[in-house]
Amino acid sequence: MIKRFISYYKPHKKIFTLDMLASFLIACLGMFYPISTRIMLNKFIPEKNYDMIYILGGILFITYVVRMLLRYFVQYYGHIMGVKMQAQMRKEMFKKIQSLPYSYYDNHETGKIMSRMTNDLMDMSELAHHAPENFFIFGIMIVGSFIYLMTIEKSLTLIIFACVPVMIIVSATFKNRMREAFMESRKNIAVINASLESSISGIRVTKAFNNSKIEEGKFDIGNNAFVESRRKAYKAMGQFFSSTTFITDVFNVIVLIAGGIFLFKNKINAGDYAAFIISVNLFINPLTKVIDFTEQYQNGVTGFKRFLEIIDENPEEDSKNAKNISDIKGEIEFKNVSFSYVKEKQILKDISFKIPAGKKVALVGPSGEGKTTICHLIPNFYKISSGEIKIDGININDITLESLRNNIGIVQQDVYLFGGSIKENILYGKPDASDEEIFEAAKKANIHDYIMSLENGYDTEIGERGVKLSGGQKQRLSIARVFLKNPTILILDEATSALDNTTEIFIQKELEELSKGRTTLVVAHRLSTIKNADEIFVIQDGNIKEKGNHQELLEAKGIYYKLYSSMFNN
Repeated sequence: MIKRFISYYKPHKKIFTLDMLASFLIACLGMFYPISTRIMLNKFIPEKNYDMIYILGGILFITYVVRMLLRYFVQYYGHIMGVKMQAQMRKEMFKKIQSLPYSYYDNHETGKIMSRMTNDLMDMSELAHHAPENFFIFGIMIVGSFIYLMTIEKSLTLIIFACVPVMIIVSATFKNRMREAFMESRKNIAVINASLESSISGIRVTKAFNNSKIEEGKFDIGNNAFVESRRKAYKAMGQFFSSTTFITDVFNVIVLIAGGIFLFKNKINAGDYAAFIISVNLFINPLTKVIDFTEQYQNGVTGFKRFLEIIDENPEEDSKNAKNISDIKGEIEFKNVSFSYVKEKQILKDISFKIPAGKKVALVGPSGEGKTTICHLIPNFYKISSGEIKIDGININDITLESLRNNIGIVQQDVYLFGGSIKENILYGKPDASDEEIFEAAKKANIHDYIMSLENGYDTEIGERGVKLSGGQKQRLSIARVFLKNPTILILDEATSALDNTTEIFIQKELEELSKGRTTLVVAHRLSTIKNADEIFVIQDGNIKEKGNHQELLEAKGIYYKLYSSMFNN
């Protein structure tokens, strides 16, 4: 993991090198004060050399000015480096998220993913900046002060240094507790973010049902879990810091007693003793800073681990022999296809059918029987358990995902529109389309005139998920998007079931226009909308129970007849 973390410094070698050089100089200049103190006490003051006292003071002042400038450089450019690394990781994570399969999002909440991309990477950014600097500065100060202390009085230095292993043992004892506790709190922050994302997205439903108390209750569960995990983390941190701080306090007691004895026995003079006390603080303070840095280190490390959990997920990938397809006819064939989202429950059971190119087939049947699943398998959103799915006689696993999906258009019940303008949302069907192509697609979807009636026309902002548009307008935009894409295969997954009857009638006309010349697969609950389908499949218990056109199935008086009768007799 450390090697992978270090690899993110490579694009920033120059600023990292300058940062470390500045940190080195800061550490070295920090040693100048105790050295100056010793020279002044042992030489210039006894010799009453006042000129050198002023000169030394001036040099010390200039040293601190230089140190101030170096600290500014480290603080500013060090943080810039950390932010650039954070941006680099965020870009890598976003790219990875785009490549993950459908199944990943079935099991991971949006808010939790967002938490990893924001909170976790922010902590990682701070670690990336502070870790090298702190360990470099403090490491040099610890080593440098130890060497300098040895030049003053070896025995006294070794007595002080003997306490260091005790501090290391205490640190190691509480380190694991802190890491586990901080990881738990990270997970609970993600839970809170997921709850927030869900509640804010559904705020209109909450208000409509007057259920704010319920949402507050849900939020409190995650919030209280976070408080408890933080309590554990701070308990471990409190034990850690109180113990290590106690040891550093003991350092000062030892220096006071041992130094006094050494001074009494003339093994050290007053000037050296004063310099020793100052230098001991140069030795102890970095140790304390390293200890204080532990919390930030734990936050950064746990954040990086959670980042890697996403980065190491297996992405959607083309098979080795996959090839691009173009100008397809649109024939779809399922051969003995079985599929399950989880092992315990099989959704499709050895299902087989063929849809000739350009034909329109409707899937009907009770909810949860596999209709939408069939639609999701054609673009290869999920991998089937067994069997084979073919487009124009080619196994979809032998087709690149990009070219396969470029030939498939999907209109769903739950239309998703992105924040932005009407034009940007239509362009999603073909990002390089011209304005003329956009206008033509909108006209075919029967929404061009409405768009032109708006003050800003195609540049009108539609709000989050198209909140400023009606249900029919949203659906027409999604249809315009597919017209612009111009796919060979069209999937209509209950595209009008969320609309009122009047709007549905109008939208149905656009869908009929959209279906012309394309292989079309329609999932519908309202059987009146699929009377003109070339063939209707009745899906039940994960298989096709009946096939035929509308009239044939009615005459058979089977499942379809019962569904149709129950719908129109009520």
